[in-house]
Amino acid sequence: MKPLIGLISLLAEFSPAALVAQAANPDLARQVMAAESSFAASMARRDIIAFATHVAPDAVFYGSGGSTRGKTAVVEAWRPFFDGAAAPFSWKPETVEVLPSGSLAWSSGPVQDPSGKQIGSFNSVWRRETDGRWLVIFDKGCEVCACK
Repeated sequence: MKPLIGLISLLAEFSPAALVAQAANPDLARQVMAAESSFAASMARRDIIAFATHVAPDAVFYGSGGSTRGKTAVVEAWRPFFDGAAAPFSWKPETVEVLPSGSLAWSSGPVQDPSGKQIGSFNSVWRRETDGRWLVIFDKGCEVCACK
């Protein structure tokens, strides 16, 4: 009987209600929202050095040409987006979710062209480092669906 009680206890710990209660960490969500906003602002300011400070050493960014692995390769792949006086696109976070552990987070929101028209959306996974900074470990943009 004791193993059954232990199993019931374990399952209750991972119930959706328990996960929602644990995941509701508004302070960490605000930190990730601020990190994503700062990341996006680096593009608007045309500051690739600031952009690079948000990318984890082991990051993987997905694009139309496949995946780019590692901070150096990601920054070099994004360098052409920082050429010129005006940013070719912008993004802003609308949704942030943080794991109950506080170690990983997900952010998502629209990507817009210079006129403000939505041309896509992005999804980023952030990892909280031992010093408390949040760094992007996975990033993927998607085009807007042309569905009717």
